[in-house]
Amino acid sequence: MNADFSIPRPLVVLLMVAGAGLAACSRPAPAPEPVRAVRTLTVAVDGAGGTAEFAAEVRARTESRLGFRVAGKMVSRSAELGQQVKAGQVLARLDATDLRLGQEAALAAGRAAQSNYELAAAEFKRYQALRAQGFISGLELERREATLKAQQAQRDQLLAQAGVQGNQATYATLTATAAGVVTGVDAEVGAVLGAGATVLRLAQAGPRDAVFAVPETGLAAMRALKGKAGAVKVKPWGGAATLPATVREVAAAADPSTRTYLVKADLGAAAVQLGQTVTVVIDEPRVEGVTRLPLPAVTRQQGQSAVWLVDPATMTVKPQPVVVAGADANTLVVTAGLSPGQIVVTAGVHVLTPGQKVKFYDAAGAAAAATPAASR
Repeated sequence: MNADFSIPRPLVVLLMVAGAGLAACSRPAPAPEPVRAVRTLTVAVDGAGGTAEFAAEVRARTESRLGFRVAGKMVSRSAELGQQVKAGQVLARLDATDLRLGQEAALAAGRAAQSNYELAAAEFKRYQALRAQGFISGLELERREATLKAQQAQRDQLLAQAGVQGNQATYATLTATAAGVVTGVDAEVGAVLGAGATVLRLAQAGPRDAVFAVPETGLAAMRALKGKAGAVKVKPWGGAATLPATVREVAAAADPSTRTYLVKADLGAAAVQLGQTVTVVIDEPRVEGVTRLPLPAVTRQQGQSAVWLVDPATMTVKPQPVVVAGADANTLVVTAGLSPGQIVVTAGVHVLTPGQKVKFYDAAGAAAAATPAASR
């Protein structure tokens, strides 16, 4: 006997609805968004300007990289790092054996060409006499004259080559092009060098420059000072006295590594040492009506500088575009976009969203909460 255990369809539907209700009741509710604590600063009107200081290095106006004009093996070097040298002083030598042999071969070829030319000149004189007596034709005389001119041209060519080989032999000796100080040595005795390879770096005697780098924000000011005598001051480290200097060169492009611009200020004949570290002091005009903000307070929103403002009534934040004129020490100078009394978030700006609830950071409360935890 077979029993019928089928469940009625209305009962199945009822059980499914009940199961779905129980599953919905057991699902946890989403956690509320945390209220972030933010550090803030109340906007106040201030001034910017005063003086700007840059670390600089004293360099020679002209620094030459000296090398041999021919290839060869260096057999001696008489100049050392930091040595004072005079114009024309021998600094290094190459093995000139092959160069001298080449010179001798060129001279021998030149002497042979000279002998051939003299023989052709004597023959031409004899043929001139024969032509005057009517024993040869004018065509034959012209042929002999052409031979004489060819021998003369060949002689001149070989003599010129001999002169070139003689110059090559003299290039085996490296001499100082001007008086100065050796600031670098790039090759040692025994090295096989190519033509033009740097052997020594020579800082020529003469005017000195204070070389320093400025950020892009200070580029316009540097170009405005270019050529103005005494527009900048240079102070040696450890000394109180300052030296007047003139900005003579501002780089047209930024350094690919540091993204700063190289500036050279002329020190003239001031009593400074090569490689000495100095401080360049520049007086900047003071600008009133600006706002100073910490570096972390400014972020980027849609391709422009912006800050986050706190609405005290609702305790929510919103982005506010601003105009940053530059940096002054560890702060940014904002010239537009803010009004006195506004509250700006100065820390944690990278985790904020428009309309987010925030609370003011209580340093005293955070320290008190951290003390018991640290004592446990």
